[in-house]
Amino acid sequence: MKTFTYNNKDITIPKPFDSCFFGSNPLKEMTIHNRFNDEHHQVSATLPAFAVAIYDTIIGSEMSEDYDTMQKGITWFQKNFTDAYFKLLD
Repeated sequence: MKTFTYNNKDITIPKPFDSCFFGSNPLKEMTIHNRFNDEHHQVSATLPAFAVAIYDTIIGSEMSEDYDTMQKGITWFQKNFTDAYFKLLD
């Protein structure tokens, strides 16, 4: 588990899988757009880089048909970033 200070709160975020690398600046905020929206109906979420790393792992797992890893990441998003889950993954 890794503890971060995010949105003025100390939060402990367990990695849903070991293969996820949070990078050198895990709190840098990034905006991710829903990949299924067209240019006129953009839905997006702003997330810290550590959550983007998990999102990227989910998408990669889906593409490689690793559904166990994908589901672990989805469950993590549902619990820790519920609003972003509904915008990006639901």
